[in-house]
Amino acid sequence: MHSSGLISENPSRPVVQEPTPSAKSLTIGIPCYNEASTVGKVVDDFKRQFRGARILVIDNASTDGTSEIARQHGADVIQEPRKGKGNAVQRLFREANSDYLIMVDGDDTYPAEEALKLIATIEREGGDTVVGRRASEDQEAFKTLHTWANDFLSRFIGGVFHANVGDLFSGYRLFTKTFYKCVPLLATGFEVESEIALQTIDKGFSQREVTISFRSRPEGSFSKLNTVQDGFRVLWVIFSVIKDFKPLLFFSTLAALLFAFSLAAGSFPMWDYIEYRYVFHVPLSVLATGLTLLAALSLTCGLILDTMVRYNREQFLIQIRNFQSTPPATTPPANSL
Repeated sequence: MHSSGLISENPSRPVVQEPTPSAKSLTIGIPCYNEASTVGKVVDDFKRQFRGARILVIDNASTDGTSEIARQHGADVIQEPRKGKGNAVQRLFREANSDYLIMVDGDDTYPAEEALKLIATIEREGGDTVVGRRASEDQEAFKTLHTWANDFLSRFIGGVFHANVGDLFSGYRLFTKTFYKCVPLLATGFEVESEIALQTIDKGFSQREVTISFRSRPEGSFSKLNTVQDGFRVLWVIFSVIKDFKPLLFFSTLAALLFAFSLAAGSFPMWDYIEYRYVFHVPLSVLATGLTLLAALSLTCGLILDTMVRYNREQFLIQIRNFQSTPPATTPPANSL
């Protein structure tokens, strides 16, 4: 598929031709929680931009009529009773079955026409996922604390994994079928974007990035983010992923800290023995011995887990090859671009 297979009804943009029968299929996935004031416009915008695409709204236990409004505007709606954006995204990944899946928030902060950039990028450069890097001249579109947290965590993860994670908390992303059908997700809340970025790096997927327009929430729409609570959740996910996918780094660092403390505690008994040929600080000598044993055990755990992670990563790559070698459907999908 090429960008020439996309439909645009925006008068300010050139209208392109209908896609050929071989065009890739597309699903627009919209995880929503209490977005009744905006979901109708979001669905309409994407229906105009991509006439053949499936518009799939995952209603995350909304109480304001989000589902009804989405259905009235022509979207397929699936209920996800487990609260949390991560649960909604997991459900979205299970329900989608198209060549491309574009995930977008239902708060009308991401223009529908910007999805053309995501598709054009993956068509031109290839890869498994494309992240929309948010850019806006509207100072109200970004909260200062969220911007700082985004930059800090992006640099931190990039330093640990030696990779560029892009806009870590962007809610505008494109996934290939191989990606969203195979990548494992455990996050249940707003930290899901962080886990997607980390899994992309760890599993060896190729990520592209393109700058997209971002705007403030319309009047009457409110963010569901809790800066402190969700910030701690993101930090916990990063901590867990480093422990799970970089165990040698995690446990060797822990071993070094334990060994440093053991040296500090053992310096007094050692000085006793050198000076008096007798140990007066017996409790400290016991503590130093225990810390040294813990350091050795931590390093051993890191080595064992690193071997297991390497084996699991090899098995995942085999799974990806098997998935990609599955013959495609003989009939073209109904929701092609």
